Amino acid sequence: MNKKNAIWIGVAVVLVLVLWAINRPAPQTEVVEEVAVVTEEAPPKTEEAPPKTEETAETFHIGIVTGTVSQSEDDLRGAEEMIRLYGDVAAGGMVKHLTYPDNFMSEMETTISQIASMADDPLMKVVVVNQGIPGTAEGFRRIKEKRPDIICLAGEAHEDPNVIASVADLTVNADFVSRGYLIPHSAKELGAKTFVHISFPRHMSYETLGRRRAIMEKACEDLGVKFVFETAPDPTSDVGVAGAQQFILEKVPAWVEQYGQDTAFFCTNDAHTEPLLRQLASSGGYFVEADLPSPLMGYPGAFGIDLKDESGDWPAILKKVEDAVVAAGAGGRMGTWAYSLGFCHTAGLAEFGKLIAEGSATLGDTDKLLECYGKFSPGAKWNGNYYVDAASTTMDNFFLVYQDTYILGKGYLGVADVEVPSTYLSIQMTPAE
Repeated sequence: MNKKNAIWIGVAVVLVLVLWAINRPAPQTEVVEEVAVVTEEAPPKTEEAPPKTEETAETFHIGIVTGTVSQSEDDLRGAEEMIRLYGDVAAGGMVKHLTYPDNFMSEMETTISQIASMADDPLMKVVVVNQGIPGTAEGFRRIKEKRPDIICLAGEAHEDPNVIASVADLTVNADFVSRGYLIPHSAKELGAKTFVHISFPRHMSYETLGRRRAIMEKACEDLGVKFVFETAPDPTSDVGVAGAQQFILEKVPAWVEQYGQDTAFFCTNDAHTEPLLRQLASSGGYFVEADLPSPLMGYPGAFGIDLKDESGDWPAILKKVEDAVVAAGAGGRMGTWAYSLGFCHTAGLAEFGKLIAEGSATLGDTDKLLECYGKFSPGAKWNGNYYVDAASTTMDNFFLVYQDTYILGKGYLGVADVEVPSTYLSIQMTPAE
């Protein structure tokens, strides 16, 4: 090979190498690094997120304020049931429970402060107070002042309906209006020809109790049942509870002899209930249900029933009470609600508030409200109406409920299905009451 050819071959080789360097692919490491950066910056795919469950859903709290075991055990047991279902806030659960003082009338500021303190919890969404003792409205007012988003619910309000309704989102009481007709109606169904209403002036001065007495009297007139009013001592008077109970023990046999064994008796005071039941068991006569019905109202003391092992188990409590009443010869003559109103108020309102906070119910959904009460009283039927005040104004945040009456030794009467004539819903207490 001559020198000239060698030079041209060398030039060709150099050109080939240059062209290869210019056109070769980019290094793979650079591509990988670019992809890695894009992957890190891309948002996560929502479809791959785990579904929400009760455990992973946004947390909120329910506050419950009740009396103590000594003051209102049934109300407190309802709070315990909610803690059993949803856990205590102190242990990472949903429910916070406080009790108001036994002497709530003399310690009202303490009660108000306890209710209002629920607003200090940033996760609090619902507050239930049962019973709605004096001071509840002010407690709710302070909550709303600080946290207007909190749903305030009251059970069995003691304050004037217009007072509690001015601040509570919803108040639920026993339906004293419908029951003014239904209790005499049930008494007649059982065979009563006379209806004796036992009370005293202080109770008859209350709108709710005085109005119910007026409805009962009119219902008896329309049903062909003789109405009788008997006065008994006020347990808060000088005679005290013991004196008031002794009066009932002494008078009931005489009343049964005077009016006959086909007489139904009703009293407005809890302290009168136990001696009344005890004497009716042996003397005869009917007892449809208590002022605030419960298997625990009067029956354990009147019949010597030990319910320690059945605490909180309402079907077991009812069965034991029923067995004792039947054994005493009073089966078919005495009744109650199968589930305590106080228990159902606490648990039912808290459950209803939970559904509202979750967006699956609204305050005006009374069917859902009654379903919540029914959740804690299986087998018992509920009914109710909005409260209509003395000015004939319907209060759309004050609801009245009642449960079917259970006659011990006989079963449910079907009271929740009885239509109350509209004329009774407008009857008011008279000035003389």
